[in-house]
Amino acid sequence: MDLSAIRLPVVEDSKSVDALIVRRLRSDVVLINQIGHYIVNSGGKRLRPLSVLLAARTCGYSGAHHIDMAAVIEFIHTATLLHDDVVDSSELRRNQETANVVWGNEASVLVGDFLYSRAFEMMVDVGNMRIMEILAHATNRIAEGEVLQLLNTKDPDTNEARYMEVIVRKTATLFEAGTRLGAVLAESPDFVETAMADYGRHLGIAFQLIDDALDYDTGNAELGKNVGDDLDEGKPTLPVLRAMQVGTAEQRQLLREAIERGGRERIDDVIRAIASTDAIQYTTQLALDHARLAREALSALPSSDAADALAALADFAVSRTH
Repeated sequence: MDLSAIRLPVVEDSKSVDALIVRRLRSDVVLINQIGHYIVNSGGKRLRPLSVLLAARTCGYSGAHHIDMAAVIEFIHTATLLHDDVVDSSELRRNQETANVVWGNEASVLVGDFLYSRAFEMMVDVGNMRIMEILAHATNRIAEGEVLQLLNTKDPDTNEARYMEVIVRKTATLFEAGTRLGAVLAESPDFVETAMADYGRHLGIAFQLIDDALDYDTGNAELGKNVGDDLDEGKPTLPVLRAMQVGTAEQRQLLREAIERGGRERIDDVIRAIASTDAIQYTTQLALDHARLAREALSALPSSDAADALAALADFAVSRTH
């Protein structure tokens, strides 16, 4: 199932989210408008707001605050992208130059701050302390994940547990918060809220694992960034860690040096080393396991078109090519 089919149960809600994002991006500071629209309209899949909308409908919510929450989640995500690209000195995202390349690091960081603060203004407008608690905790966890990733950078002794802790905090936390919000808005019982949070967490983990596997796909022109970007930034992601674990002594040394120094110069050798092991299959299988756990979490909820779409979204997260 493609994304357009997955969106069908909330297609009108999605249009409302897009319109709200445009409205709430407005500022009397021109540069904020320029950068905000540049990154928000740069071709992202908007899986996070989609998961909020589908979760709310799955839980039987019939109000309109899920529109606000979906936009809030997208603003928080966009803010993290702006900050990440500065930290990583990234030059390409979604097949276009990053905002920090176009406008500079200072402007990107400050507009990221604006998006965070706008998101919290919108949370206050909803007037639900439980929502504030969930999103405040989530943004704190994301920041912790970013710091943990920084500590792992250029460290070839990073292990799988440390890597997983980063992606749980940095990526899965926002998916988990978004789907939990759907249950909270619907005033669902605790077991439903827990199920929706579990779904979102496993979805986010699966999504990031596939992202990290795709980073070494030389035949993928759709990915929207350069092959091996993570390694060039000194990030030891799971395909590299697994290849180091099961590869030859020579391959381990190559990959250790690539993590420590950045792997761009020998990226072809790195890709061959990874391809000669089960690293990509290992990473993909772990993603499939988490997608299965996401689908299993939905068993706590009644069958509906929205619930079916959430299950399909978990499948999409691991079958996509970019």
